[in-house]
Amino acid sequence: MPDPNQMARMMALARGLADAGVVHACVSPGSRSTPLALALAQEDRIRCWSQVDERAGSFFGLGIAKATGRPAALLCTSGTAAAEFHPAVIEARHARVPLVVLTADRPAELRDCGAGQAIDQIKLYGDAVKWFFEAEPGGEGTESIRFFRSLGARAAASAAASPPGPVHLNVPLRDPLTPSPEALDRAVAGAGTADPRPLVSHHEGSLVPDPALVRSLGACLREEPRGLIVCGEIDGGEEAVEAIRNLSRATGYPILADVLSGLRAPRATEDV
Repeated sequence: MPDPNQMARMMALARGLADAGVVHACVSPGSRSTPLALALAQEDRIRCWSQVDERAGSFFGLGIAKATGRPAALLCTSGTAAAEFHPAVIEARHARVPLVVLTADRPAELRDCGAGQAIDQIKLYGDAVKWFFEAEPGGEGTESIRFFRSLGARAAASAAASPPGPVHLNVPLRDPLTPSPEALDRAVAGAGTADPRPLVSHHEGSLVPDPALVRSLGACLREEPRGLIVCGEIDGGEEAVEAIRNLSRATGYPILADVLSGLRAPRATEDV
């Protein structure tokens, strides 16, 4: 039977992602992911990028997240399309890049029965993701909408939380996948997109070194006249880059800098 609330839940999920800072979504084509693709396109705060190839699209999204420092969303249809995201997911985990991976899936009754585009997508990326959740559709009305909006916000906030990295939401979707224009309008209203207030809030704390540790490191540097500062890619923007330059001036230590460090030339700070 058609699920009249499915599109509203997907709208709520997209709104939750935007509430927690998702601005860009890389969408690869496919029929099973249609409701969520429509929901992302309807969310004014998210810019959708259409990518024909999942592997290329996932690395495009990885680059956006790395450049902006904000979680980007990846969306694909069910089946082996989801496996194409795996290399980018692994790189995001090791490079500490925030990604929200959204994989559409067949509903439970169409799994393990020979249905097309159906593979085991539960914990598909293993330990490469910080968090996995099976967003099984269930419930009706306001409570279900609130849950999916909270879920989107939690996914984005978890991806951005220190240390940042990828999270995976697997989203089973049932036919019919394409709503009528009237049903889409009802879904927009049902998801509460007219309400500008976020349903959930999140706050990321800052990591501050212990004062005793700072003093100890300072004493070590004062006692050692010869040293070398080696820098890879730096999180923290220009403030962190300038702090490293100041450390070099104070100690007299030369800097051996990777090209991605931002110490050889100013890094671009504009959003994509």
